[in-house]
Amino acid sequence: MQGYEPEATMDEPEYGCFFCVMGITSSIVFTTMGAAYGTAKSGVGITSMAIKHPELIMKSIIPVVMAGIIAIYGLVVAVLLAGTLTELYSTFHAFLNLGAGLAVGVSGLASGFAIGIVGDAGVRGSALQPKLFVGIVLILIFAEVLGLYGLIVAIYLFTK
Repeated sequence: MQGYEPEATMDEPEYGCFFCVMGITSSIVFTTMGAAYGTAKSGVGITSMAIKHPELIMKSIIPVVMAGIIAIYGLVVAVLLAGTLTELYSTFHAFLNLGAGLAVGVSGLASGFAIGIVGDAGVRGSALQPKLFVGIVLILIFAEVLGLYGLIVAIYLFTK
């Protein structure tokens, strides 16, 4: 209907969509910060290791790739939440979406920190002792799963 403007109610306040936007912002900003830290910290380990063992560079890229996946989790949730934005937004859904964004964002930040620290030490250690490689990859997988848990919680909250 032309000229129709929805009215704000107690359940659908005018500021309701703000919390959804904050969830979107939290998801993309925090996961990207985690991915950037993980990439940078692992990259330092790779370059330090490559001085003496340049043949191991491609084998050592695993932590950088895993850190980049963390940002994809945040992007997926941000796109899902952005698709639900309307002019009036119920308070319940607004806070659910804020929680979803914070869940994936903060867990992605923690996961990126873990990947960066383990990746840095693991790349350097596996260059000195090749038997460590499988153990380091397993630890990196467990660090990555922290971000995946946040994605699962965010999708669960999104579907409520």
